[in-house]
Amino acid sequence: GNGARCVAAHLMQESGAKRVVMETAAGLLNAERCEDGMVSVDMGPALLDWRDIPLARDMDTLHLDLGHLDLSCDGLPSPVAVGMGNPHCVFFVDDAETVDIERLGPTAETAALFPERTNVEFVSVRDRTTLRMRVWERGVGVTQACGSGACAVVVAAHRRGLTDRAVEVQLDGGSLFVTYRDDGHVVLRGPVAWSFTGEFDPVDDPADSGGERAA
Repeated sequence: GNGARCVAAHLMQESGAKRVVMETAAGLLNAERCEDGMVSVDMGPALLDWRDIPLARDMDTLHLDLGHLDLSCDGLPSPVAVGMGNPHCVFFVDDAETVDIERLGPTAETAALFPERTNVEFVSVRDRTTLRMRVWERGVGVTQACGSGACAVVVAAHRRGLTDRAVEVQLDGGSLFVTYRDDGHVVLRGPVAWSFTGEFDPVDDPADSGGERAA
């Protein structure tokens, strides 16, 4: 999600366009620059069926059974599964700040229920339009933000009846704004910032030149 917004911002800056369409492994993504300078991307429909997320077996995705993993002793209720082109496991907790994310994140990530592993979000509800989220990204660990994760938690929260459809998601790296539309599509909006500019000098294929490539 955030990666798509950054690519879109770069393309729009280079072309002068206000809207772009990007082809991705998850399909075509429509992005645009908003009046407030933020960049939004239509992430497509949220995936709610267990096969699409995917899960290892048929299950109510709104109330997951993690099997042998007993997380109740940590005060974690049954999580929600959402697919955003990648799998997400969303826990709603009283205070996301106090969760031992470095211990519980990898435990949930590698649960047998998730054949492709999963991103794990710990979320507390501040009001019907505001969520606080911390994230453990699969294969990475704790990160400052996750765009697809922000989308997943808003879908999960609305399905649980905890929030409206337009929500500010407060992450360690700043806020993202998510709208879960009536048609099932999820729109992610947030700021972008230019970090650096560089040039890449490709090296000739040593098979063609007979030379050696320096590492």
